[in-house]
Amino acid sequence: MDLEKLIRDVPDFPKKGIMYKDITPLLADAQGFHEAVRKLAEPYFDQQIKTVVGIESRGFIFASAVAHCLHAGLVPLRKKGKLPAKTVKVEYDLEYGKDTIEIHADAIQKGDKVLIVDDLLATGGTMAAACKLVAQQGARIEGVAFLVELAFLHGADKIGDYKIHSLIKVD
Repeated sequence: MDLEKLIRDVPDFPKKGIMYKDITPLLADAQGFHEAVRKLAEPYFDQQIKTVVGIESRGFIFASAVAHCLHAGLVPLRKKGKLPAKTVKVEYDLEYGKDTIEIHADAIQKGDKVLIVDDLLATGGTMAAACKLVAQQGARIEGVAFLVELAFLHGADKIGDYKIHSLIKVD
C-alpha cells in the first residue's frame, strides 16, 4: 500500500512558504492507518520494547497504536505544564525561540527498552530533546520511528546514533 498517497499536502500552512503534511486522510482510512501502525511497529516486534514514548500531539496517535501492537506501555511526552505529577524536563531550541518538553519522573525506569514515536521528523529538534530526556532517565532507546521524514531538512543529523525508522522519506 502506498501510504504517501494518503498524506495531503497543504500549501502555506501554518504560514506562507510551508508545505504542511496533513496526516488526517491516512488516519481516516482504516486500511492505511492499520498498515502505517503495523509498519512502524514491525522492526521492533522482537526487541522486547517495554515502553513506547509518544511526542505531543500527533505522535500520541501513532505511539499508542504501536504500543498496543508491541504489547508495551505508553508514556506521553508533553509540553511544559501539561502533566499533573512530578516531572523532569528538557529545554530545547526552536527556529525562533525555545520550548520545553516534560515526562513524569516515574514513567520510565533505568534500563527500560524504549521506542520513541512521532508522526513527522522535520528539523529534529523535538526528537533530539525527547531522546535526551528519555536517556536521562536511564532508559535504553532502541529506536525512533516516524511516519514521515522530511529528509531535505536533515533532522536525522540532530538525533545522533539512534536507529531511525521512517515509513515515508521526502527528499
